[in-house]
Order: sequence, then C-alpha cells, then structure tokens
Amino acid sequence: MAEQVVLPGDPPIELTLRPSARARRLSLRVSSLDGRVTLTVPRGIGQRAALAFARDKAEWIRGHLEARAVDVRPMPGEMLPLHGTPHRIVAGSGRAVRLGAGVIHVPETGAEATPARLAAFLKLRARDALVEASARHADALGRPHGRITLRDTRSRWGSCSAQGNLMFSWRLVMAPPEVLDYVAAHEVAHLAEMNHSPAFWRVVERLTPDHQAPRRWLRRKGAELHRYRFRD
Repeated sequence: MAEQVVLPGDPPIELTLRPSARARRLSLRVSSLDGRVTLTVPRGIGQRAALAFARDKAEWIRGHLEARAVDVRPMPGEMLPLHGTPHRIVAGSGRAVRLGAGVIHVPETGAEATPARLAAFLKLRARDALVEASARHADALGRPHGRITLRDTRSRWGSCSAQGNLMFSWRLVMAPPEVLDYVAAHEVAHLAEMNHSPAFWRVVERLTPDHQAPRRWLRRKGAELHRYRFRD
C-alpha cells in the first residue's frame, strides 16, 4: 500500500512511497499533470534506504516542481534559451524562423503556429549539434554509433540501445553547449560500457574530462528546459 511522507527542506516535499514487486531499482517520478512526486520502492529495500535516496534527489525534485509551476508558451515577446543564451522571440516579415543577435525572428502571420515553428527550428539545430558531437566522441572512442533519434522525453536526456542507436532529447539545444556535449559523450560511452560501472565513468572522463559541471547543471537546471510548452 502506498504511504505518504514529507521530506523536510525549503520547501518541504510531499512524497508517495509506492512498493513494487516488479521494480528492480528505486525510481522517482514527478507527474506533469498534478506535480505528485512518487518514489517506487522495490521489494527488499526498506523505508530508511528509500528516503535516503529521495533526500539525495531532493534538489532534482524541487527543480522539476519549480519548472512545472511556471510554464512558458513561446510567443513573440517571450524569451527562449538557445545554446544556454536567452533570446527574445520577435515577430516580423519573412516566412521562416531566423536567428539574429540575441533574437529569434518568427513570421508575424499565423501567430498561433509560432510554438510549433520554434519547436521545428530547435529540432533542426539540435540534430546538427548532436550529430556532430556524437560523431566526434565516437571517433575518439573508436566505436561507430547507429542511427540518431530525437524525442521530447521527460525521464531521460539520452539513451544508447544494445544496437548502438542513440536517442536524445532535442531540448538539449536550449542548454549550454557543454551540457549537450556531455550528454552526447555519456551516451557514446555506452558503446563501450553498457552500464554505469567505474569503467563506464572512466570512458566518460576520457571523452569529456570536465563532465562534472554539466552533470551538476542538468541536476539543478535541467528541469527548466521543460518549462517551455510548444504544443497544447
């Protein structure tokens, strides 16, 4: 039976502990609908260990809750980050989305389509950046990768399949370049080590020696990338 607990802090976090006979590991989920925080607890793991896990993730949880509280519909006049730099969305002449100095120009006609146009623009730039970064890290590793797929995922920033296919969140293009580069290196490292063992982290260290700062950025600010609502 699920149990309600409160993690102390600023602000406190209401947490639902959900026991599961099928789960193999502890996992946290923040509902995009109502903000409910659920911790799935596998059989054999006690409440003390489960709460210690949740406390370690408290910063991540608060980040997701804060990001959910202030959604942004990207329209003219709003700010939208690109490569970690805020850009103002400006409506003007032209039929395509264009990048300027600190601004993103969008067509003034058909304003209701602006979020979808911006999403398509970001996906193109994300693909270019992630293809380049993945190829560079794969070459350094000496392991070819498979196809690259972009998705709008909330639970992970990237993945690597057993076949060597890579998946990334296209929202990474809104993060600083070193963050996108780290995620590409992280997933490419799985071509050599399909786990998160010390050997895996040695590969990551080889590909991107300064990976600690991007990892911290994702933990602290990654949830903010999901503030931007590109569809209804």
